[in-house]
Amino acid sequence: MNAFLKELATQRWDDHRYYHHSRINQSLHLVSAISFVVAYGLLFVEPAYAAILAWCVSMTTRQAGHFFFEPRGYDEVNQATDDYKEQIKVGYNIRRKIVLMSAWVALPLLLWLQPSLFGLIEPAVGWQGYVHDVGLAWLFLGVSGLLFRVAQLTWQQSLGTGLVWMSKILTDPFHDIWLYHKAPLHLLRGELIDPMHHVQSH
Repeated sequence: MNAFLKELATQRWDDHRYYHHSRINQSLHLVSAISFVVAYGLLFVEPAYAAILAWCVSMTTRQAGHFFFEPRGYDEVNQATDDYKEQIKVGYNIRRKIVLMSAWVALPLLLWLQPSLFGLIEPAVGWQGYVHDVGLAWLFLGVSGLLFRVAQLTWQQSLGTGLVWMSKILTDPFHDIWLYHKAPLHLLRGELIDPMHHVQSH
């Protein structure tokens, strides 16, 4: 258990210090984290709509922070190139995220053109039924994406690394609220980039 918690702390630390320098990105992660927590609660009541909230609000704000606001040049804080960080990233790097988000966009179109998913499901009736099916498809995509990366990490590194990463992903919303709750205040003060003094002195 100690080894598990130690690796979890390491993955969280590396994720923060390498990929969350932008205060806008941090603030968007706060919005994402709060909506993910709401989606977690909704999951027990209406899974399809929980997935819609998670993908349309939580994931879009989270990934927008990485795609549009996080600096992609040389990382002076960690003395690392962007290419190096993309290669060592435990979770989904930019290339993997593009594939995942492309699948997210494609699923509603697929369900529109093939309401029965080639005979795999009962076709939806009406607009509400279609939206519900999209939500369930996105839920399946989320679970599949999680398990697929765990399988990849197990193959490339170890089962322990994969399970630690899965635990990190599932608990990130709660951790991000604690970690980035002050980010909007820093933005209001005009600080666009976290100086990362705590990283430099670590």
